[in-house]
Amino acid sequence: MDFNVDFYRKVDGESPVEHFLDSLNVRMRAKALRAISMLSTYGNALREPYSKPLRDGIFELRISLGSDIARMLYFFSEGHLVILTNGFVKKTQKTPSGEIETALKYKADWLERRKSNG
Repeated sequence: MDFNVDFYRKVDGESPVEHFLDSLNVRMRAKALRAISMLSTYGNALREPYSKPLRDGIFELRISLGSDIARMLYFFSEGHLVILTNGFVKKTQKTPSGEIETALKYKADWLERRKSNG
């Protein structure tokens, strides 16, 4: 069963994940797009080293190319839907808590707007 992968958009239409993908070099972007494709194919069956649960329903999609490491955070919604919230280039061992907090904020906003839009 394929999953639909969508990008979180702020109220003004801006997509943090699109900005993140645009900021990557060509080879890293290609790896990131391949990871998104794998997420679409395997969904919640995707495991390490490609995906890892963080907390409160937020997961990280893991991308590495040589010594460069990037992450995209996401959550699942009903109906085989995956929402990518934000991405970052990883500089430390642990995923920065600020990035997880941003993903949780975007998730709450997405769920609230979805609920109010019926």
